[in-house]
Amino acid sequence: MAQPIFFQASPPATLAAIAAATKATLVDATRGEQVIKGLASLDEAGPMHLAFFDNLKYADDLAATKAGACLVSPRFESRVPPHVAVLRANQPFRAFVQLARERHADALRPQPWFGDDGISPQAIVDPTARLEDGVIVEPLAVIGAHVEIGAGTVVGAGAVIGPHVKIGRDCNVGARTVIQCALIGNDVLIHPGCSIGQDGYGFIFFGPDGHLKVPQTGRVLIQNNVEVGAGTTIDRGSLRDTVIGEGTKIDNQVQIGHNVTIGRHCLLAAQIGLAGSLTIGDNVALGAKVGINNHLTIGDGAQVTAMSGVKDDIPPNGRWGGFFAKPTKQWFREIVAVERLVRDSAATNRDEGRE
Repeated sequence: MAQPIFFQASPPATLAAIAAATKATLVDATRGEQVIKGLASLDEAGPMHLAFFDNLKYADDLAATKAGACLVSPRFESRVPPHVAVLRANQPFRAFVQLARERHADALRPQPWFGDDGISPQAIVDPTARLEDGVIVEPLAVIGAHVEIGAGTVVGAGAVIGPHVKIGRDCNVGARTVIQCALIGNDVLIHPGCSIGQDGYGFIFFGPDGHLKVPQTGRVLIQNNVEVGAGTTIDRGSLRDTVIGEGTKIDNQVQIGHNVTIGRHCLLAAQIGLAGSLTIGDNVALGAKVGINNHLTIGDGAQVTAMSGVKDDIPPNGRWGGFFAKPTKQWFREIVAVERLVRDSAATNRDEGRE
């Protein structure tokens, strides 16, 4: 944030203006005309930067910071060094992000890499494809037969859109992404290197003639305002569709198997593996590297901690973790019990050794 050289530079702003924009209170009003030129973390900030503090883990960084100003909650206000102007906010990180969104709006969604006007002469667009006005197709992208793409959508360099795919308005298809057998809504961001709509992993295993492939004739349906991280794969369904619900945010390198249904406004962190025919409810949060077995149901509002392996259904609003995953309170009790058992066993062995 200190030197955002890949994004547009924001104009300097006074602390008074920043306080008004974030609805924070400038504790020393006499510093209202002090100028801030950028945003930075506590450890990298200089006198012209604004930082924030809301976690005691970074108390040493706050004590040593050279920042010109800091957004901080009332409970930590006394910890700010005297040379740093204090902007008091009930939710300092939220206020910081609000300001960052205004100053770096171009970083909120991928921007065209090779200009912002029309179809590149180096792209291949089938004559039966229908592209609304304002679609950008970058060099070496390939648009297949009967594809439909809505206004304001950007198709990145080297992307391949298969026949009959439909993509809504104001979407972004990242470079080298491949999409087939998919219907995609509006305001969907697909980052580079994704594969969407390929075969699901469907076989009858170990038959007399080897592994017998099951035809995968379903689709991928991605609803409005979904974000799909780089390198993610979403298999098309076999007999039913694979569905990604409205507002869901998927991190990088996630694998979503065939027939999976993911509800609205879910959060999936990096390197998650979802086996086929799962049903995931609304507002579910899955930590990084979670693996979930097939044919399970994860209820609305459930949360699963990182690196957990799930083999059972999780009820609505459940908090689960571990391997294999179970309710977190039970998991923590078992961990404490095992640690106590190990300590007691070690102590017994020491005592026996003295005899």
